[in-house]
Amino acid sequence: MASRAATPSYPSGARIADSPCFPQYTASLKCLEEYGSDKSKCQEHFDVYKECKKKEREARLERNKNRSLFS
Repeated sequence: MASRAATPSYPSGARIADSPCFPQYTASLKCLEEYGSDKSKCQEHFDVYKECKKKEREARLERNKNRSLFS
């Protein structure tokens, strides 16, 4: 029997591994592992990831804005 965790519960669910921000995401997690969950030592990683996600969202909104619902 296949594991339910292997497939998303909804077909359009985006995977973090498909994001252009995945390297920043993994760097943040590695930092937390390295410093024993001391978030203050990883703030720079968090800020870089947050900025990447912001740019990713802006690009997605721009792409969607340029699409027509009737084409």
